[in-house]
Amino acid sequence: MVVSDAVVLPIFKPSRALSKVGPSAISRMMAATADLQRQGRDIVGLHVGEPDFETPENVIEAAIRAMRAGETHYTALDGSPEIKAAVRDKFARENGLDFTPDEIVVTTGAKMLLFSAFFATIQMGDEVILPAPFWGSYSDIVEMMGAKPVILPTRADDGFRLQAEDLERAITPNTRWLLINSPSNPSGTIYRKEDYEPILEVLERHPQVWFMVDDMYEHIIFQDEPFVTPAQLRPDLRDRILTVNGVSKAYAMTGWRIGYGGGPAPLMKAVRAVLSQSTSCTCSIAQAAAAEALNGPQDVVRRYRGEYRKRRELIIAELSTIPKLAYNPPDGTFYAFIDWRGHVGRKTSAGRVLTDDESLCDYLLRECGVAVVPGSAFGSPGYFRISFASAEAALREGMSRIRTGCAALS
Repeated sequence: MVVSDAVVLPIFKPSRALSKVGPSAISRMMAATADLQRQGRDIVGLHVGEPDFETPENVIEAAIRAMRAGETHYTALDGSPEIKAAVRDKFARENGLDFTPDEIVVTTGAKMLLFSAFFATIQMGDEVILPAPFWGSYSDIVEMMGAKPVILPTRADDGFRLQAEDLERAITPNTRWLLINSPSNPSGTIYRKEDYEPILEVLERHPQVWFMVDDMYEHIIFQDEPFVTPAQLRPDLRDRILTVNGVSKAYAMTGWRIGYGGGPAPLMKAVRAVLSQSTSCTCSIAQAAAAEALNGPQDVVRRYRGEYRKRRELIIAELSTIPKLAYNPPDGTFYAFIDWRGHVGRKTSAGRVLTDDESLCDYLLRECGVAVVPGSAFGSPGYFRISFASAEAALREGMSRIRTGCAALS
């Protein structure tokens, strides 16, 4: 009898939750860009949605004080009393919302709050309505729960804002959530009072549908009228509205991983149960830093916004010089969402035909040396996203490469 010495390797079998989910398009673009840079290629990155500013000094000092004071231990899993008080004061001061402590939860990044709220409330067969374009993680998280993301395309002529009649038609007995991000990643769209009101009227008629609002870019706005969030417009609907926010974008604190939200106590109780069996509390030091960001001087927020405004004007000026690209000037965020369909079917100098946004972005990356993100990653094929959270020199060079790349197409 012959005995084989071959080693039998175990077969990895992913869970059902991961059967339709993989790394995000942004992550893939980051990996491809890093790989080319390791090969010595000069790549201008206009793909990452991260402020290029440093975290404010007063926030850093608050973290140092917390460490020296021994604040390096577990906190309550939904946030220390200090950070929850800071969040409560922020909501009251800036949004006119009065939350009790049991209606506030602090998480390891805002994404964890989105994930926990969905985990706590949706199940197989439920539906979540996502107006497109939307941040790609929304649909992936919904898919991981075994639920169905119902993607509602919006129109550039409507400023990429969801229309009430489209929402009404999309709601079914299985609909559990509507999720809107304002200002929007990737379109820069802001929902105003008059935009939210008809949407809230539709939701009033469908009590099984809850409303999740992602206000992460609240402070990066370029309009003169004040920012609004749905819970302040319809207090009578607050019992099914979750307002999500965080410190990452406004205070250049992406690596500190602090998100927070206010919502009805039963929902937040369920979110705490999810946190108790997943991340537990967020980093105690990051909580102290975030409390200082929310409580401290806000002049840095205004200064960052002023810089983004200048970069926005630069991007608009550059785009105006590139034929066959269309766009809506962003009202907020540090993104521009570009319609490139005027170039569909054109050929690169190597003879490659550009058939979709993935092929365009690959061309811009590998042949032109500039990284952007395809619109299909945001539920809107035919577009690509530019981030202008970079220094002026990088923006000018990146836009120059896009202009040259488009001109080279035949």
